[in-house]
Amino acid sequence: MLFRTRLRRLGLAGVALVTAAAALPSAAVADSGDRHDRHPSGGGLSAVVRYTEHGIPHIVAKDYANLGFGTGWAQAADHVCVLADGFVTVRGERSRHFGPDAAPDGSLSSAKKNLSSDLYFAGVRDARTVEKLLATPAPAGPGRQVKELMRGWAAGYNAWLKQNRITDPACRGADWVRPVSTLDVARRGFAVSVLGGQGRGIEGITAARPPGAAPVAAPDAAATAKAARDLFSPDSAAMGSNAVAFSGATTANRRGLLLGNPHYPWQGGRRFWQSQQTIPGELNVSGASLLGTAVVNIGFNDKVAWSHTVATGVTLNLHQLALDPADPTTYLVDGSPERMRKRTVTVQVKGKEPVTRTQWWTRYGPVVTSLGPSLPLPWSATTAYALNDPNAANLRASDTALAFGKARSTDDMVRALRRTQGLPWINTIAADAQGHSLFTQSQVLPRITDDLAQRCSTPLGKVTYPASGVAVLDGSRTGCAIGSDKDAVQPGIFGPSTMPTLRDALYAENSNDSAWLANADRPLTGYERVFGNLATPRSLRTRGAVQDVAAMADRRGLTVADLQRQQFANRVPAADLAVADAARACPAVLPGDTAACAALAAWDRRADTGSRGALLFDRFWRAFATLPLAEQWKVPFSAADPVNTPNTLNTASPGFAKALTGAVAELRAAGIPLDAPLGAHQFVMRNGKRIPVHGGTESLGVWNKVEPVWNAPGGGYTEVSTGSSHIQAVGWDGGRCPVARTLLTYSQSSNPASPHYSDQTVLFSGERWVTSRFCEKDILRSPQLRIVRVRERQVVSPEATAERITG
Repeated sequence: MLFRTRLRRLGLAGVALVTAAAALPSAAVADSGDRHDRHPSGGGLSAVVRYTEHGIPHIVAKDYANLGFGTGWAQAADHVCVLADGFVTVRGERSRHFGPDAAPDGSLSSAKKNLSSDLYFAGVRDARTVEKLLATPAPAGPGRQVKELMRGWAAGYNAWLKQNRITDPACRGADWVRPVSTLDVARRGFAVSVLGGQGRGIEGITAARPPGAAPVAAPDAAATAKAARDLFSPDSAAMGSNAVAFSGATTANRRGLLLGNPHYPWQGGRRFWQSQQTIPGELNVSGASLLGTAVVNIGFNDKVAWSHTVATGVTLNLHQLALDPADPTTYLVDGSPERMRKRTVTVQVKGKEPVTRTQWWTRYGPVVTSLGPSLPLPWSATTAYALNDPNAANLRASDTALAFGKARSTDDMVRALRRTQGLPWINTIAADAQGHSLFTQSQVLPRITDDLAQRCSTPLGKVTYPASGVAVLDGSRTGCAIGSDKDAVQPGIFGPSTMPTLRDALYAENSNDSAWLANADRPLTGYERVFGNLATPRSLRTRGAVQDVAAMADRRGLTVADLQRQQFANRVPAADLAVADAARACPAVLPGDTAACAALAAWDRRADTGSRGALLFDRFWRAFATLPLAEQWKVPFSAADPVNTPNTLNTASPGFAKALTGAVAELRAAGIPLDAPLGAHQFVMRNGKRIPVHGGTESLGVWNKVEPVWNAPGGGYTEVSTGSSHIQAVGWDGGRCPVARTLLTYSQSSNPASPHYSDQTVLFSGERWVTSRFCEKDILRSPQLRIVRVRERQVVSPEATAERITG
């Protein structure tokens, strides 16, 4: 009632939230989750979008379809070109519009060329894979509310296209910007779900061909094991994250605290987008959504806050097939022949004849001949490999996210994970207003137990599984089939009772290593190898993070301000371990080069924009860190002291001198002073303006991770590929409003014409935050409040219906 009263005071009693959204006929509502035509609604959807500082929308609607409508409309307003490009990808139409040889942006497809991407997604389309998942009853399939959100999102996106002129030069006037359907939105979710499984094997799936007459060599076991280990190493991931939850035992007010710092792409379709979603009396959640998603993926409400980190669980496995000697497209199971299924796919190609290729599918999944360029899996006359990806049957991630948005405690979040089981490749870290903390690696993984791997691994699998968690099972025996857990919602995956989980620890932290050291004083053990490793060296980012958060927990009395300080401390753990020894050894390596040695010695060991010498150490360390650990350090790793070992720089290693002299020569050749401030040569350009960027790369161990793109002729690091993205520091003070500070490092819009194209990037550069406006009183007090009533049947521009309200 209070909310409606405030709307009336603003003259908004007739907005879509309360009365203006026409209800669909009951039959249409019942059918709406399964309708996938180009008109995903009856034309009567609407919402209220209230914009506050930095273009952050607070979307209010009366139900899920209308909330999805407002979300799709507002996302299109900020990212229409990026979204449209992604829909071209998941429809399998990139070659038609952009030619076969260009590369997708990598957000939804790992393929190196459009043609391979199209062959895969066109195959998904032709097999009606996503339609079948949508038709699967919950809990194995998506629930009704999520289907309504997707239906509304598609209608909102379409309405924005119809009512607005595109100003972004990336797609202005492009014929590939088209209306979408509910099915298109679901296909996008499917593409994200399989990123860690079939998504890794797109090239190998679409290129698989039966062998010819020439003999084909078997894969080298040692080389394959190394390639698999590298492929699934946290260091090699295109994305990462940090997150920490503190329990009330460590905080000033006995309530929980959460700091989330996901490291996601700064460009393309895997960007985050901020919003608040409200259905009065039903849902009120604020946070960030992956583009094209109708829910808040990471965020907070008035009782809980959560973030995610990319997990170490291996989301695929291989089945080695024993082939019929007379026919390499027939494989044997318990001695009986079984023919592969042909999936013939045709792709339209710009300026050329259509391309038709055949994919080969088995009871285990598609035949795959590689997992990336360094991991070949040759198809010979006797052997082929099939890829099993359980997330190819998982369209439940949005159900999990929606349940998180409604949660009132970390207990509720655990129950939501048990019920929905939808997260494909991420951990969850959470805190609540009651003072509880949570870490859980609840993800959809193939049910590979260590016992099954021991009994059923092929000779190749006996090497790859211990090294990387990639199982290669004997596909010729039904006794080696993946079983099911009783509490799993789909066959062939682990149930929730097996997930590594840590509850109510003083702190629960993850920086993309396995669950083992979520809390160094309460190590998690007993999980299967497919979840991740145990008692092995941690990354420098994990080591530095555990040192930092453990010290914070010991201090007690923590507040949101402490989380903010941790985010931008920009401490370089590699420097704390190595720079003093490097500076001492420098004169012997670079005799007479006092400038280089002085720059190292004087560096403040931070990655701030003003840190002098940071760039020299960065370029040195990137080369040095590629050496084996035994060549980097004198003191080896000890599982009894995993946070502090290995240590003591090995300056006698030949690689040390090579890396240091190479870094000095490189910077001088580029005309970059050895003691230049980091921000002078680590920056991004936005609309002709240079914006300095702080933070550092993975190997340096900086919490505030950024992966900048090196361009020596351009002045150093001139762009960021991935890194700190939607940052949130959240707590509670006992009132109704959470205490939250956020920052979207690359800003809310990808359109250079938008006022919100780089405004938060400037804030990030200056280590400044956005104070979240969650409660009604705070939203209505925004000096930049702008209210837009968005309607499906609207015929005038949104600007004509917008109101600017102050006070």
